[in-house]
Amino acid sequence: MHPAGTTLRLSEQDEYMHPLEAASNFNESMYFNLFDHRQKMGGWFRLGNRPNEGHAEMSCCLYLPDGRVGFMYQRPDLNHNDAFDAAGMRFEVVEPFRQLQLGYQGMLCVLDEPQQMENPRDAFTRNPLLPCRLRLTFNDLAPAFGGEPVQADGQPIALDPEKSFARGHYEQHLSGSGDLQIGEESFRISGYGLRDHSWGPRYWQNIYWYRWLPLVFNENLAMMLSVITQRSGASLHWGVVMTRDAQGRVTNDMVSEIRLASDYDDRQQAIGQTAEFRTEGGVDYRLSGRALSLIPLRNRRKDTQGRELHTRITEAMTEFTCNGHTGYGMAEYLDQMIDGRPAGFPA
Repeated sequence: MHPAGTTLRLSEQDEYMHPLEAASNFNESMYFNLFDHRQKMGGWFRLGNRPNEGHAEMSCCLYLPDGRVGFMYQRPDLNHNDAFDAAGMRFEVVEPFRQLQLGYQGMLCVLDEPQQMENPRDAFTRNPLLPCRLRLTFNDLAPAFGGEPVQADGQPIALDPEKSFARGHYEQHLSGSGDLQIGEESFRISGYGLRDHSWGPRYWQNIYWYRWLPLVFNENLAMMLSVITQRSGASLHWGVVMTRDAQGRVTNDMVSEIRLASDYDDRQQAIGQTAEFRTEGGVDYRLSGRALSLIPLRNRRKDTQGRELHTRITEAMTEFTCNGHTGYGMAEYLDQMIDGRPAGFPA
């Protein structure tokens, strides 16, 4: 998963902000998701600092029990990398790798038909904007996995900013709970999820397509699967299966080969998938997913020749089954759009 001749470094200091690099597209971001299994609701939340570009990226997405989706995206001005605190959202590290807190106070566009977000301008015009207040506390369910590849002497690896997606990246399964208010509706949320933290140069267009499946069945079983494909056709498979035994011992068993097949609707959006894989510990799994609610999002920028680059990211709250267990999580599919067709759509 990391270049030959390097080691993977992860320390408590990585829970905090990293030095601002010279690359114009430097990004530091943190992401959380959380799903309440009993209520079949949840959401995901992201802050990305891009101070050399003069702004942050804030996303708040909530899947409500009746199928509505509340969504907000903003790009507030930002010229520093001192904290994750922008556009009404804030992340705080209470104890590294053990407890974190998330707060959001702002507006949400509440959609009866999440597909309307294919055209964000129309979606935000035609649907109600409601005030939202959210406060969540997350606790570790398992150790974090990932980190920053470094040279044998601990020195950073030189990256090409035009091709990079992150210098360092780690993920962690979590439990979480808190309170949500949207307009006149209030919810008490308690469940499981996953977070990630990345830093370094990033363009969303530097990966041709990827599939990312973070999910939790219960406090004893959780998974993350990732398939990343470059424009050259080179593909990286990686993931983890978290298990907890009867004595409470937690194991993160890594995954390196995944056979993934997806079901698509008439918009070429993934509404289900099956994955077969084996862990390094020699355990075989077959996972099936079914989207409960899906919202299509996008990222656009122009390259140095002035051509518009369009990235589509579909975000589906998904019900997963595996070996008699039922759980919940995300099916996040990123594709560069080439002549209106997602790059990873089967030929």
